[in-house]
Amino acid sequence: MTNALYPSDRLARAARAAGAAGLDALLVTPGADLRYLTGYDALPLERLTCLVLRSDGTATLVVPALERARAESSPAGALGIEIVGWGETEDPYAITAALVGRAEKVGLSDRTWVLHGLRWRDALPGVRHELAGTALRELRMRKTPEEVAALRDAARIIDGVQDEIRTWRLAGRTERAVGRDIADAIVNGGNVTVNFVIVGSGPNGASPHHDLSDRVIERGDAVVFDIGGTTPDGYCSDITRTYVVGEVTDGFDKLYAVLQDAQARACEAVRPGITAEALDAVARDVITEAGLGEFFIHRTGHGIGLEEHEEPYIVSGNAEPLAPGMAFSIEPGIYLPGRHGARIEDIVVCTEDGGERLNLVTRDLVVLEA
Repeated sequence: MTNALYPSDRLARAARAAGAAGLDALLVTPGADLRYLTGYDALPLERLTCLVLRSDGTATLVVPALERARAESSPAGALGIEIVGWGETEDPYAITAALVGRAEKVGLSDRTWVLHGLRWRDALPGVRHELAGTALRELRMRKTPEEVAALRDAARIIDGVQDEIRTWRLAGRTERAVGRDIADAIVNGGNVTVNFVIVGSGPNGASPHHDLSDRVIERGDAVVFDIGGTTPDGYCSDITRTYVVGEVTDGFDKLYAVLQDAQARACEAVRPGITAEALDAVARDVITEAGLGEFFIHRTGHGIGLEEHEEPYIVSGNAEPLAPGMAFSIEPGIYLPGRHGARIEDIVVCTEDGGERLNLVTRDLVVLEA
C-alpha cells in the first residue's frame, strides 16, 4: 500500500511534465524533489543516490548498495519502481547514464551537488543539462489535500511552541538560552528537525535574519520569535510572532498596529487568480501609507512544503497567479535600525474561493510577564 502523501501516479505525472518541458529524463538526487516523487528521504552523500525518471515513465532508483535496504523500506519500496544498488567499485554515473539512454536534454534536481553534476557532464557527453524544476515546479506548488493536511499538522505543532513561549519569563535571559529552550520545545512537540530559531530582542529584532546572541533580554524589549521545524512526514512549519516584555515602550504599539493591519489585509486578499506581486503590494501599501515603507525590506512571503522556502514567492515582479493548493507565508515586517523590529507570519493556503490561515496563534500585541 502506498503512502497517501506519495501517490503512485505522481511519478507518471512528473514524467509527462518532463516530456512537456522538452526533457528526455529527470535525474533526481537527495532532497525535496526525491522525497516528493518517491517518499524516500535519502541521505545526501558523496555516494550517488539518484532517481532516473524517463519521459516515457520508466523509473529506476539507483542507490549505494549499503543504502538499498533503507530505500526499500521507505515509501519508495511500495511504488513498484526498480531499486538498483551499486557497489563501491562500480561507477554510478555510468549506470545512470545507461538508464537515461539516448537523450538530448535531461533535468537535474535544482539542488544537485556540483560534484554529481560535473560527473554527469562527463558520463553524458553532448547531452544538455537543465533544471528539473522546469518540470516539477507546477506539481510541487499545487499541494494535494493530503499535503495541506500535513502542513496543517505542522502548523498545529509549531503553534503549540508559540503558546508555550508566551508563558515564559524572558527578562534577564540571553537570546541563546531562550533559543535552546525553543529548540527543545520544537522537537518535544512532535518535529524531527529544528529548521531555525530566531530570537531577535530589542535592536536585534531589526535584523530579519538575526539568529541568536548572548544579548540579555530586558524589560521593555520587543522580541521577534521566528521558528520552524519539520514533521516526520517531511513537511515544514514557519511562524513568526513578536511579543513585548513587561511594558510597551518607544511607540511600539503604533508600529505594531500598522503591521497587524498589513498582515491581516494580505491574508484576507488571498484568492485564486491574484498574482503573487499583487498580494505583496497589499501588505506593502499599508506599511508605505503609514510612512514606514522603507523599513519593510523583504518580500511578503515564500512557498512552503517539503522545503521551508520554495515556490511561489510572494514578491514584486512575480506575476504568477495564485491557484488552489498553493501554500505560502504572509510575513510583512517593519524594522527600525538600532531600535526594534516586528514581524507577523502565518502560513496560508489558497483555496477554491479564498485562503485558509494554518497558524491560529493570536496576532494581537501580547505583553509578556517580565
